[in-house]
Amino acid sequence: MPVHTRAFDFQPSSTRSHGWHVSAWRVAAGVLCLMGAGLTSAQEASITPNEWQACLQRLESQSREAGVRPQIWKSEVSDLAPNVSLVERLSTQPEFVMPVWDYMSSLVDDERVADGLRAMQSHSAALNEAHKRFGVDPATTTAVWGVESGYGRSLGSFAIVRSLATLSCMGRRQPFFTKELFAALRIVQAGDFPSQSFKGSWAGAFGQTQFMPTTFERLAVDLDGDGKRNLITSNADALGSTARFLQDAGWEVNLPWGAEVKLPEGLDVKGEGRKNKRPVSEWKKRGVVLASGKPIAWDNDVKAGLLMPAGVNGPVFLVTQNFDAIYRYNASENYGLAIAHLSDRLRGGGPFVTPWPTDDAGLSRAERRELQTLLSQRGHDVGAIDGYIGERTRNAVKAEQLRLGHEATGRAGQKILKALRSGS
Repeated sequence: MPVHTRAFDFQPSSTRSHGWHVSAWRVAAGVLCLMGAGLTSAQEASITPNEWQACLQRLESQSREAGVRPQIWKSEVSDLAPNVSLVERLSTQPEFVMPVWDYMSSLVDDERVADGLRAMQSHSAALNEAHKRFGVDPATTTAVWGVESGYGRSLGSFAIVRSLATLSCMGRRQPFFTKELFAALRIVQAGDFPSQSFKGSWAGAFGQTQFMPTTFERLAVDLDGDGKRNLITSNADALGSTARFLQDAGWEVNLPWGAEVKLPEGLDVKGEGRKNKRPVSEWKKRGVVLASGKPIAWDNDVKAGLLMPAGVNGPVFLVTQNFDAIYRYNASENYGLAIAHLSDRLRGGGPFVTPWPTDDAGLSRAERRELQTLLSQRGHDVGAIDGYIGERTRNAVKAEQLRLGHEATGRAGQKILKALRSGS
């Protein structure tokens, strides 16, 4: 099964997310696990006109075997120019390069919770139907929707076919993107939605819950019954398809994704992790309790593994196979935790009990906008006050950190916000 990928540039203000998949907050779309770190080289991020045309000719011959009609190739691909800016993005997914407390603070904040509660109320019929058909509770489906596109507000603006054609000819994982390109062209052929609306994240994920084209072909559903699978403008189809994805990924009805827990002092956690699952009865014997101090109330034979995104000194979780199903949506444990935590907040739960092990915690989207406003008032050009910490905002933060005698990292955290609030 192809990995679902979401691929937005990280801009938590509306938003891959991502997927690396993300949103205007462009949080980046489910990952390919993009293998290997490091920035792409200048050579990888360039292509000559002759090389581009040669690649398209090669892909055209392959596309016919993949079921793409020649007229579709001609109308959708023949006159495209590459978008070379995409290649560098392959190595900078926020799920993997941001501190977990920054990632979580922007994805799960009071604003997204409030928006999610309204969305659950407005779309209760579709969410309940998806629950009935696929067994995934409304809060979890809604949490994916919220992280992927800000509940349908920001779907991405990249032309899917152009992006996938570019990545089929440049950078890493070209065979992967070629399969996605051919699937995208078959989707255009099928006519589930107008081709001019076929836009999304930079790596090819699209729709309100950011499916890659091959994932769409395999798992998208027509929940609203209009005869088309339209994840772009049909809330119902997007929510139903998300629930079906999670069901296919191993979602088990009435099983919690996990819970924040407290480890007994001195517990040996060497070798423990999400994949190394043990019966809950064993965790109880080892003295593990909920973060509140209450005993774990799950059935003793439920298997769960430890998730320690910031080590034993930060929030620690026991996670079940339902967390693994969320992880399949976007292969990042931080992403999975954001979805899981947002779903808990939508059910009425609160923030994590254990604080993150940092003296400079991350900012919510509202706090990011406040920081940008304060920087702008001090004469810095930060662009739009949108909560997106881009290059101009980072440069402004760095300048203020230098002025204040702080370490000049350019990172937007609580320390710089509090300093500027105080008029320092």
